[in-house]
Amino acid sequence: MKLFDGIPVYGDLQPEALDQMKRCAEHDDVVGCALMADHHLGYAVPVGGVIAYGEHVSPSGVGYDIACGNKAVRLDMPAVEVRESIGAIMDAVWSALSFGVGRKNADAPDDPLFEDDAWRLDSAAPLLETARAQLGTIGSGNHYVDLFADEQDRTWVGVHFGSRGLGHKLATHYIKAGGGRDGIHVDPVLLHQDSDLGREYIAAMTLAGAYAYAGRDWVCQRVADLLGAPILDEVHNHHNFAWRESHGGRDVWVVRKGATPAFPGQRGFVGGSMGDISVILEGVDSADAAPTFASTVHGAGRVMSRTAAAGKYKGWGEKRHQVSRGAVSEGMMAEWLFREGVTLRGAGLDESPHCYRRLPDVLAAHADSVRILHTLTPIGVAMAGAGEFDPYKD
Repeated sequence: MKLFDGIPVYGDLQPEALDQMKRCAEHDDVVGCALMADHHLGYAVPVGGVIAYGEHVSPSGVGYDIACGNKAVRLDMPAVEVRESIGAIMDAVWSALSFGVGRKNADAPDDPLFEDDAWRLDSAAPLLETARAQLGTIGSGNHYVDLFADEQDRTWVGVHFGSRGLGHKLATHYIKAGGGRDGIHVDPVLLHQDSDLGREYIAAMTLAGAYAYAGRDWVCQRVADLLGAPILDEVHNHHNFAWRESHGGRDVWVVRKGATPAFPGQRGFVGGSMGDISVILEGVDSADAAPTFASTVHGAGRVMSRTAAAGKYKGWGEKRHQVSRGAVSEGMMAEWLFREGVTLRGAGLDESPHCYRRLPDVLAAHADSVRILHTLTPIGVAMAGAGEFDPYKD
């Protein structure tokens, strides 16, 4: 960890993300902030950013994909059985689940969360029926359903997505209502916890969190059912959310945007790119955890924008990723996945492993505050197809 203008920064510094965080830190209610090792430029607040406020929450900090997060489940199934039928398994996953923008789930469950009083909010009520139909859909962008083998060759299922259109529309509503604007280089919106708008947002955010949890639960169970294997263990976390927590003897709102909670003993699932390892980790009690407000990375972090991957912008990439002029070809992505033994369904070049940091490098920057419990090697990856634009802005 290094300090830049008083801000703790983990991993390789992305200067534009630091500039964003410096602007966020100017508010007089900021207790502290930090950039995780997977940080990069985001909407108003950097992805991989953690900010603690005394009495405010930030819809901009939580972001447009409220309660985006990861869930991993371990199945009672040896990974060798998955490898033997991986093509057919991935075909079944791709057919049974809904990937892409605006998709509906024909098998969407009538979850008890739809009885929550928060649906009576003026911001949420018009979204109820769409939310019912979208529950358990995965979306696009960097959202996925993966099959893994751990170090004991046991099978894990990992998923990454959030609150879908519900969260996006709620975030848009409260950012606008709070006087904010959509954009990268804009000031973040802050709402006082005791204001009418602040209380409304907290209720809406909590509702979106329950919705995201229910969706990830459903998808993991659906994949387990497809494989005919019971779930033996599960690890589940948001990484776009605001929590009321106690740090240094003070109660604060900790806003994590693309950052995983990692209190001592708390487990988390952190995914790499489609051609890299993922991990199950836990927080450990260390002095290095304090500047992060008990947080760690949520993924590997992009080093190439989506437009750069398509060759529309040159110069954002790293030599170690062997990227020529900022563009990724189908052959480059296919070669990487073949080398790693990954069977892919869907995905565009903007999700190629070339566009991301290597997860072990990112995790090394947080080695003093987290412990790796399981290393997960990808066997199969399913994502929305190429050309699917994700409006939900994870």
